[in-house]
Amino acid sequence: MLDFFTIFSKGGLVLWCFQGVRGPAATAPVNALIRSVLLQERGGNNSFTHEALTLKYKLDNQFELVFVVGFQKILTLTYVDKLIDDVHKEFRDKYRNEFQQKGALGLLNGTFDFKDDFMRLLREAEESSKVRAPTVMKTFEQSLKSQKTVKCMIETRGEKPKEKVKNKKNKGSKKDGTEGVAAPSKASAGDKQLSAAGDKEELTKDEILQKNREEFFRRHMKAGEKSRSPKPDAQKEKGKKPRVWDLGNSNAKVLDYSNSATNGSAEACPVEEFDPDMALGDKNREPGRLYDLEYESDDEAEEEKVVQNPSKPSVKKGGLGGMFGMLKGLVGSKSLTREDMDPVLEKMKDHLIAKNVAAEIAVQLCESVAKKLEGKVMGTFTTVTSTVKQALQEALVQILQPQRRVDVLRDVMDAQRHRRPYVVTFCGVNGVGKSTNLAKAGQDPGSQDRGDGISFWLIENGFSVLIAACDTFRAGAVEQLRTHTRRLNALHPPESHGGRTMVQLYEKGYGKDAAGIAMEAISYARNQGFDVVLVDTAGRMQDNAPLMTALAKLIAVNAPDLVLFVGEALVGNEAVDQLVKFNKALADHSMAQTPRLIDGIVLTKFDTIDDKVGAAISMTYITSKPIVFVGTGQTYCDLRSLNAKAVVAALMKA
Repeated sequence: MLDFFTIFSKGGLVLWCFQGVRGPAATAPVNALIRSVLLQERGGNNSFTHEALTLKYKLDNQFELVFVVGFQKILTLTYVDKLIDDVHKEFRDKYRNEFQQKGALGLLNGTFDFKDDFMRLLREAEESSKVRAPTVMKTFEQSLKSQKTVKCMIETRGEKPKEKVKNKKNKGSKKDGTEGVAAPSKASAGDKQLSAAGDKEELTKDEILQKNREEFFRRHMKAGEKSRSPKPDAQKEKGKKPRVWDLGNSNAKVLDYSNSATNGSAEACPVEEFDPDMALGDKNREPGRLYDLEYESDDEAEEEKVVQNPSKPSVKKGGLGGMFGMLKGLVGSKSLTREDMDPVLEKMKDHLIAKNVAAEIAVQLCESVAKKLEGKVMGTFTTVTSTVKQALQEALVQILQPQRRVDVLRDVMDAQRHRRPYVVTFCGVNGVGKSTNLAKAGQDPGSQDRGDGISFWLIENGFSVLIAACDTFRAGAVEQLRTHTRRLNALHPPESHGGRTMVQLYEKGYGKDAAGIAMEAISYARNQGFDVVLVDTAGRMQDNAPLMTALAKLIAVNAPDLVLFVGEALVGNEAVDQLVKFNKALADHSMAQTPRLIDGIVLTKFDTIDDKVGAAISMTYITSKPIVFVGTGQTYCDLRSLNAKAVVAALMKA
């Protein structure tokens, strides 16, 4: 039984509604469908689940209508697709003239008496699903086995089927056209080949062995001649030269961490002397500002070339032939059909996959664009390619701008008013850069980037930071964070902030419970008046159940304000698998009734991918969560906020 069926315009005006059961109105699930699917350009799948309901919808792009049917998700209603198609066709045909003549006024002033027609279509759809004839088993005469003769089914012992022999000959055939016989390792292999050759070539065992030996020696002599190369005159020098790091300290005592610092003691962490201008890169940057991601598009350069050469003919053919060539591919004021868009969408899908978008996401994006444009009337001088490309660009920009935007600075100030620290937990797979992007430890003297590392950015905005070293598994993780802390204290010494230490490290060594360390760090930050706690966790693969359980425990016990998934921009299909399984593991292993899932994404290694930015689309599409930070290098000043238009411009670049 259907819960409801509603027809409304894309402007939000309800034209007709059917309520099948008593209970709450269809407002809440339909509004959820509009917010999560229609406005977010996620129409690749015509099904949507909201609480206990399953919603299926169909778009009419010519008259800007939406048809939605809702039913309980525990039910399997096979006639729903047929019903929604029949209702769509019946409603269009019945009120076509009213839509065409009156337009928007027809929607406002029109009366749509559609109940009798709908009930008739509903009965027909239900009856059609019941009257399906049962499948009849094929008779022996209809099967392929009946067409075979008895002779072809008889196999002689020691004789192989003809098809297999033929395939073996094709694989072993040589370029010179002669029949190739593989070299056997035993005499029994010669017997098999002799029997398989049949009547074409009758050779004795000795002749076959002699022939195989000659072919073996001839092949290996050729390979030996190719592999010979002249010996180099000068031999390489033995031994290694020690690597000298930029901005490194030659004093070996600085690298000795045997006497580690205790928690809360700033004196035990000596300040390292280095040039802060070289570490920060751009001297003219604005402190505390998070700059947008930039991308230089080639569209302006192409437009300038066209303007500079206006007299250059674009079509070589003359007369009517050239004119028809220019007008080829124009839509010509007709409704777009799926057949018109399929070739363009196929190219767009391949282009998205080549740009590192996950294959599943690329298919869903193209399907969403097709549903959005199917039946839409285009202008006379508009090509199908430009129309589909424009719709895809709009969909991509909408996907990169999710419903909820994370404003970290506003949330930190709100936590300050409640006199508690703002807690951020970083999680992700191994090697994506969680510890590195948490603070940034490297320096690039030639860097001209502007922006900040997460800790550095918070400090420049006047917030004190406590880094909790909860990666108690990886060797060197605590020392890495200690180096971060020492460098950050050198850039922002307590003297510049009224004697207040802006960043400290809280660590308990290795092999300890990460959830317990995070709880102690949050309590320490509350007592010492720190504004932000950044919790660094160990990297773990999404398939490792024990480690995912430990992560879910850390998040459930400490209830952080923000859970950030750190993913690298180099991945393609793996991004979808990682995010889906991380969210699933957090939901499955959490003991809370409403489990805490990922709130945002930190996209790292963005400077290594050029224009293959598809991972940003895949991660945002699969989770509907925003990309909070984008890492573009190894220095303190290389963090960016996501610019959706810049990412889409790089993605659509040929």
